[in-house]
Amino acid sequence: MLRRTLARTSTTLKSTNTIFFTPTPTPTHTPHSLSLSSYRNYSSSPSSFSESLSFTSISSSSLFKSPIRIPKIRTTLQAQRLSTLLQTQTRSYVANMASEYRLKLADDTAPSDIRNGHKIEVEVEGLEGSKVLLLKVNGDLRALSPRCTHYGAPLVKGVVTGDGRITCPWHGACFNTATGDIENAPALDHLNAFPIHLKNNSIYITATEEKLKAFSRRPDIKCKPSGAAAKDHVVIVGGGSGAIGAIESLREKGFKGLITCISKEPHLPIDRTKLSKALITDVSKIQWRDAKYFEEAGVTFKLNTIVSEVDFAGKKVKIEGGEEVSYTKLILATGGTAKRLPMDGFELGNVFTLRGIDDAKAIVDAVGENNDKKIVVIGSSFIGMEVGNCLAGKKNDVTIIGQESAPMERIMGAEVGKIFEKILTKNGVKFKLSAGVEKATPSSADPTKVGSVTLKSGENIPADLVILGVGVTPETSYIKDKSLLLKDQSLDVDEFWRIKGVEDAYAVGDIATYPYYGPPNQKNPSPVRVEHWNVAQDSGRRVAGHIATGEKPAHFVPIFWSALGVQLRYCGNTMTSGYDDVIITGSPDLNKFIAYYTKGDDVVAVASMQKDPVVSQSAELMKRGGMLSKKDIQAGKDVLHVDVTARVVI
Repeated sequence: MLRRTLARTSTTLKSTNTIFFTPTPTPTHTPHSLSLSSYRNYSSSPSSFSESLSFTSISSSSLFKSPIRIPKIRTTLQAQRLSTLLQTQTRSYVANMASEYRLKLADDTAPSDIRNGHKIEVEVEGLEGSKVLLLKVNGDLRALSPRCTHYGAPLVKGVVTGDGRITCPWHGACFNTATGDIENAPALDHLNAFPIHLKNNSIYITATEEKLKAFSRRPDIKCKPSGAAAKDHVVIVGGGSGAIGAIESLREKGFKGLITCISKEPHLPIDRTKLSKALITDVSKIQWRDAKYFEEAGVTFKLNTIVSEVDFAGKKVKIEGGEEVSYTKLILATGGTAKRLPMDGFELGNVFTLRGIDDAKAIVDAVGENNDKKIVVIGSSFIGMEVGNCLAGKKNDVTIIGQESAPMERIMGAEVGKIFEKILTKNGVKFKLSAGVEKATPSSADPTKVGSVTLKSGENIPADLVILGVGVTPETSYIKDKSLLLKDQSLDVDEFWRIKGVEDAYAVGDIATYPYYGPPNQKNPSPVRVEHWNVAQDSGRRVAGHIATGEKPAHFVPIFWSALGVQLRYCGNTMTSGYDDVIITGSPDLNKFIAYYTKGDDVVAVASMQKDPVVSQSAELMKRGGMLSKKDIQAGKDVLHVDVTARVVI
């Protein structure tokens, strides 16, 4: 039995031709393969071999990180363990060994047939199930991982631009097509990029099996601040989307100084968008990075920590309890605080807002395991509709109260709002629209908790719990110099996201009113404050670039999405100039449409359902001043037929 096991192991070694043995000690590292005959000699006379063997590979890096000591093999179990070890390490080595792979194009497709801006998803010959995205940008063929690193959208349906980017068709993440690096939110991880060369009218890439099977690449932001670099200290207040965008970009852009992130939350940055869409309460399922990742990046987190004041003149952040943290650069990314209603009864128990994971836990606990509660959601906002839709899907009795005649009417228009209403009604949600709230009334069973909501019409709606989705206020309570705050309590920033009126301090995300360069005033930007996840992360990235390299931040067009049973995409902005018309194409009755929001002849925003990648394409065109006009849309022109690669960024 022992001889048979050893023989099988040596046959495995011989067939793979990748594992080599070097007796230790030895004056050189010249590898000698362990042949079948030598292995048989070992099995018959193990004492003639060294008890310590060092494994090396034919590559420049070691297959085994350190010598593996193997005792004299005298039993079948020992031989089996050696066999398993060798096979495992062989597979690992092969997976990490760069090889040349041919891409399987269609029979009648030659490399020269691929036109500029075109993209195709192709199989990799010799690796079943492995694919890459092949595309041409400015005459150059490029190969990338085929799926967006955010939620896995197929990038073959994305948008290729003339400045060498590809935009995800779902949520707007942008990647550099030459390197695979992420450039715009909401993705954090990079794509893998593979070198290309042509041979015999075929396309080959150089890649490892491991990278071909993994469609993402985590940024390498490891850093140990020391020496002169450690004198620079970036302090970030806030622990959300803007913060993680700033942290990762600071390191990737070459900042070697200290980074401290002060967050009132008890956890590291999470994907907050999943709270209202799915009420996820397990931090590990939505936390972007673990503690080790940030430790290796030289980033210090102060969690469960509340900032009481910022001393801009002294460049100090004051923390409740007396601690002070000095900075050379400051990034404020504190987001918003969920609004509450000032009417009677909304201080009762079981009246919730939804902003953090603790709020989600409280709602889930109040609903209980039976999911048979009467739930009133006040506010027909996207947050209100998402959480209402989620809870109705769990068989609760959900009523959404809204002041407008249709959900999100002010932003989306009545016709599109009615589409949202129809989708949610089909999912079991009830609506009370054009309705005002008078008060909340205690429960007769427990007067400390809410029992019903009374409308201004006098109608009384029973409620086991109430969720408020009535918007947020910029969280700037720690700014004691009120002259720095605008009327809505946000901070006014310039095109570099620097806070006006102070030095070396920036604001990003929900608390920042910034100059918007989208239509209709691209040459004369208008101030706007946008409460979108992508805007927070993108602005954090741009601030980081300015701090680390001095680069001027690139402008971007906001992209937003919502899960309402059917995915909604939205780009642009109607808050600066408003809109005077909405042109809807497609099949609204089938929830398959495009809505163009226009001001005069300019398209200022676009919304869609089941029409990808219209919104991503529109965002790229808006950014370049190449968006179709209202007259173009009315004439039947298709935004997807406009060549983005021929446009330049404004």
